[in-house]
Amino acid sequence: MIELGQKGRDKITKFEGLITGRAQYLTGCDQYVLVPEVKDGKLETSQWFDEGRIEIIGPGITAAEVAAPAPGGPQRDAPAT
Repeated sequence: MIELGQKGRDKITKFEGLITGRAQYLTGCDQYVLVPEVKDGKLETSQWFDEGRIEIIGPGITAAEVAAPAPGGPQRDAPAT
């Protein structure tokens, strides 16, 4: 299981970002969402990838570093089917 908060890259597309979420499916095809860094002041869309496609490329960020005083809601990007 991949630890959330690490920096990851998709082995196929080379898409990079922080791993901020995990979707576990009954069929065992678990996915993780990569959230890319802002480029030229524009927020890019997060993308979901199967666990086997992700390689860890850096330590990223911890949950404690982004914790709020009260729990927030779900991420606005849901896993695509």
